[in-house]
Amino acid sequence: MSDTTTGTAIGTAITGAPPAGRRGGPGGRVGRVRWWTYVLLGVAAFGSLFPLYWMFIVASTDSATATKMPPEVVPGDNFFHLAGLVFDTVPFLQSILNSLFVALTIGVGQALLCALGGFAFAKLRFRGRDVLFLVVVLTMTVPTQLAIIPQYMIVSWLGWVDTLQAVTVPGLASAFGIFWMRQHIAGTVSDELMQAARIDGASTWQMFWRIVFPIVRPAAFVLGLFGFVTAWNDFLWPFIVLKSPDRFTAQIAIKALQNSFSIDLGLAMSGSFLATLPLLVLFVVVGRRMVAGILDGAFKG
Repeated sequence: MSDTTTGTAIGTAITGAPPAGRRGGPGGRVGRVRWWTYVLLGVAAFGSLFPLYWMFIVASTDSATATKMPPEVVPGDNFFHLAGLVFDTVPFLQSILNSLFVALTIGVGQALLCALGGFAFAKLRFRGRDVLFLVVVLTMTVPTQLAIIPQYMIVSWLGWVDTLQAVTVPGLASAFGIFWMRQHIAGTVSDELMQAARIDGASTWQMFWRIVFPIVRPAAFVLGLFGFVTAWNDFLWPFIVLKSPDRFTAQIAIKALQNSFSIDLGLAMSGSFLATLPLLVLFVVVGRRMVAGILDGAFKG
């Protein structure tokens, strides 16, 4: 490295300013954001947020708003009345707590168990490892609906029908999560580090818990968030296996708001908006960390 390059690097480190060659000229346009980029981002944000806003409009007025032409664009003042009807019609607070328990358990379980499975496939050597990993990947090609009947038979045999563990236990690990963590661990944790830990006398569990998991914690955190959101929004399996209203999850409680022949859209939209609020709060709290975890390692050479 020449003295000029070294001096430039030192000056950049001290002052925090980029090299002069990057401020102007063609190289300076690499990081410039065009105006149409903001337009596209604005359109995408509007398209993503408008369904939620429309849900709140209907939830704060009545069912007729959903089919009114021209449509309403300003929320009404009926939201708290409809929200009260939601809590009076079904045990909605208990359903929210049930969903929170199920989603948290599945999120934490996937973060830990899938990280363990990914560590085993990425760094441990055992007979049949590659074949077993291929089987795990191939299970992702099977539609979820095909597993419902055998899964229900197993749950019924265990006596778990109409219990929250019937909803929780099948989601504690996933083929996608194991594949994700295996790829991340293989590309992030070096074999030399594992060999050094083994020479120092670390057990397999210590290698995972003290070395590997702290390194891949951002990816495991994102996987846990995906598991949380998926479990929170799940409808089909809880609808099949849960029977008692006090064990309903939030999505099943929303289904219970309608009768056999008609549906009050204002009531249903109010329940849907209330069930969406925890996810909005979660995204506001951990959104930045989630994006950082997704991008972690994306630019590593």
